[in-house]
Amino acid sequence: MYKFLFLVMTPGLAAQTADDLVAKNLQAKGGIEKIKAIHSLRMTGKLQAGPQTIRVQSDTMAPNLVRQMFTIQGMTQIQAFDGAGGWQISPFQGRKDPEGLGEDDTRDLQDDADFYGPLFDYQSKGNTVEYLGHDTVDGDDAYRLKITLKNGDIFYYYLDPDTYLEIRTEKQEFIRGSVRETFSEVGSYKKVNEVYFPFSIESGSKQSPNDRAKITVEKIEANVPMDISEFKMPAAKEK
Repeated sequence: MYKFLFLVMTPGLAAQTADDLVAKNLQAKGGIEKIKAIHSLRMTGKLQAGPQTIRVQSDTMAPNLVRQMFTIQGMTQIQAFDGAGGWQISPFQGRKDPEGLGEDDTRDLQDDADFYGPLFDYQSKGNTVEYLGHDTVDGDDAYRLKITLKNGDIFYYYLDPDTYLEIRTEKQEFIRGSVRETFSEVGSYKKVNEVYFPFSIESGSKQSPNDRAKITVEKIEANVPMDISEFKMPAAKEK
């Protein structure tokens, strides 16, 4: 009853649909054609996690390849998804040879590897999108979308009602009967090849919302030449 009255009193909300918001979000970023004109991205910056500052680089290539590098004191950890599975080289744990990743870590990389994001061409990916109405983020109004991925994971996107760009995302992952909930607050959007990307990403677990890590992006390069082989797990070095 109260929900019905709320919609009657605010007709603009009732008229809004999920597809309307998806279209406005993609248009706000630069439009479908300009987004599709980008085939690879290289992001470099720094990750602040408590007192530690970590150099980060992320190479991504359409449609679903990602390679992430984290460097501290001259040592670099690599995690990658090659379109089918995940792998890593983790010298911080004393492992200098490449090794396959389990389902937990591969799931995160697989989501990161979706080059154009879960809203882009979402129906052909097997995703569904629902509009959940208005919500607030730090006291500011936002449109809330629910995106259910083909694998069952759920994203919630909070869109700025003026720009239609994401200001917060939340993710629920369902792995072996347990639920992992994380969030990211994004901002400082800048244009790269006529498409807007966030240059500030602050993330954490919903179970410990004050324990956050912040990525400050220093540079994003579009259409950097990359080879598929860079994302494949290399063979272990002979000892």
